[in-house]
Amino acid sequence: MTSTCTQCSATFEVAESDLEFLEDISPIFAGKKYTIPPPKQCPACRRILRHAFRNERNMYHRKCDLTGKQMLSIYRQNSPVTVYEHEAWWGDSWDPLSYGKDFDFSRSFFEQFQELLHTVPHMNIQVVNVENCDYCNLIADSKNCYLVFETSNAEDCYYGYWLQKCKDCCDASYSHECEKCYEIENCYQCQFLRWCQNCTNCFDSEFLLDCIGCKNCMFCTNLRQKEYCIFNEQLTKEEYEKRKSECMFASHSAVEKMKEVFAQFILSQPRKHMTAVQEENCTGNHIQEARDCIECFHVHEAEECKYGEHLWRGAKLCMDVVTAGRGAEMIYQSTNTNMGAAFDAFTVMCWGSSNMLYSSQCCTCKHCFGCVNLKHMQYCIFNKQYTKEEYEALVPKIIEHMKSTGEWGEYFPPSISVFGYNESMAQEYFPLEKERVLDQEWHWYQEEDVKEKYLGPAVGVPDSVIDTSDDITNSILTCSETQKPYKVIPQELRFYREMNVPIPRKSPYQRHLDRIALRNPLYLWNRNCSLCNATIATTYAPDRPETIYCEQCYLSTVY
Repeated sequence: MTSTCTQCSATFEVAESDLEFLEDISPIFAGKKYTIPPPKQCPACRRILRHAFRNERNMYHRKCDLTGKQMLSIYRQNSPVTVYEHEAWWGDSWDPLSYGKDFDFSRSFFEQFQELLHTVPHMNIQVVNVENCDYCNLIADSKNCYLVFETSNAEDCYYGYWLQKCKDCCDASYSHECEKCYEIENCYQCQFLRWCQNCTNCFDSEFLLDCIGCKNCMFCTNLRQKEYCIFNEQLTKEEYEKRKSECMFASHSAVEKMKEVFAQFILSQPRKHMTAVQEENCTGNHIQEARDCIECFHVHEAEECKYGEHLWRGAKLCMDVVTAGRGAEMIYQSTNTNMGAAFDAFTVMCWGSSNMLYSSQCCTCKHCFGCVNLKHMQYCIFNKQYTKEEYEALVPKIIEHMKSTGEWGEYFPPSISVFGYNESMAQEYFPLEKERVLDQEWHWYQEEDVKEKYLGPAVGVPDSVIDTSDDITNSILTCSETQKPYKVIPQELRFYREMNVPIPRKSPYQRHLDRIALRNPLYLWNRNCSLCNATIATTYAPDRPETIYCEQCYLSTVY
C-alpha cells in the first residue's frame, strides 16, 4: 500500500510483509488481537522519532537527587526528570511502584506518560560491569576507557563509539576486535592501523579504504590480500619502506596534506554501492554476517530485520528499531532493546524485557504497559501493580482509548522527549536548525556559551607529537572547528607518542562528528551502476561525485 508521510509529506510504501509483521507482533487479550496499524511516517521520519529519545554522549555534572552525590549524567541539571546515581538507582532505598497512578480516560495517553516520565527517577548513565570507565555511557564489560560510548568488552580505549572487543584504540568508531588502531571507522579484526575506513583483517597500514587482508600498505582502496602497496601500486619491500620513511605521520600539517591527497585519489576509484561483507539478500549499508535485512544500517550478525539501525549479536525479526541485539527478537518501533527481549513495541531502552508496550527504561520486566524505570516487575500499568487478570482486562480498554485519540500505533512524539533535539542522536544523523525544531514544538537545549568564561591563556599545539611536552596534559585546548575547550589526558598522550601521530586540533566530539560524516546517510536512493547501468539501491545520492558500482561489477574490478 502507498501512504503519504504525515511528517514530511513524502510518498512511501508499506509492503505486504510489513503488514504481516504488524499482525504477528500485535498483542492478544482474551483471544482478541489488537492490531497495530500501519505506520503514518516514512522510514526516515520514523528513524528521527526514535533517535530523538536517545542521548548517548552528552554528559553533564549534576547531583544525585537521592543522595546528593556529585555525578556525571546524560540528564542536564535543569532537565525536567529526577535522576539517581546508577548504584543508588539499583538499590533498595526507593520503589518505582510508589509512583504508580491510575489511567485517566479523560486525558490522552502521551500526556499522562510524559508526567510519569518526568517523575519516576532515571539512572544517570548506563554502565554494566566496568572498571575505571567513569566518563563513559552505554558501556559494558570494559575497563580503562575514557569518553567511550555504546561499547562492550573494550580495554584501554579513548574517544570511541560502538567498539566491540577492542583494545588500545583511540578515536575509533563502529569497529570490532581491533587493537592498537587510531582514527579508524568501521574496521574489523585489524591491528596497527591509522586513518583507515571499512577494512577487515588488515595490519600495520595507513590511509586504507575498503581493503581486506592487507598489510604494510598506504593510500590504497579496494585491495584484497596485498602487501607493500602505495596508491594501489605494487612495490618491493625496499621501495615501500623507503617511501614510508619519508612520510611524516607525526606532523599535523603533513597528515592534513596526506588526507587531502588520499581524498582525491579515492574519488578516482570505484566504490561498491554498499559496504557489506558476508551478507545475503540485504539492502542498506555497513552490513556484516547478516541475511534478509532490508533497508538496515550498521548490521552485524542479524537476520530478517527491516528499517533498523545498529542490529547486532543475534537480532532477529525486528522492524523499525534503533539498537537491538543479544538475542532480541520480534521488536517493533523501539530504541535500545537487547538481552533476549521479545515482543516489545513502542519502547525506549527496555533491556532484557519482553511483551512490553509503550514503556521506557524498564529492566528485566515483562507484560507491562505505559511504565517507566521499573526493574524485575510484571503486569504493571503506569507503574501500578495489577494481577494478570486485571492487567489483561485493563490494557484493551486503554488501547481502545488510544485508538480514539489517534495514539495507538504511534511512537512517542519528540515533544515529550526529556532531551533537546540537539542533545539526541537525531541531531547527529538528521541535523536540523534550532528554528526548524522549535517550529515543530520539539525541544532544543540552549548550550552555555563557554566563550564568556576565562579558560586560561591560549595554548599552542606543536606541529609534531615529537615536540610535544608532558605539560600539554595540564592545559585547556581550543577546538579549531567549534572553539570549544578540550583536554589531552596523560594516557592519551602516551598513545599518540607510541602510534607516532600528532595531537588533534579538534575536540573529541568534533572528531566523532567527522567520523560520522564519513558514513553515508541513513537513506537509500535508486541510481544506476556506473559500469553496467543496472539499477541499484545505494546510500550514495545520485548527485554525488563517486563512481558507484553494483556488486558484480565491483567484484570484477577489486585488486
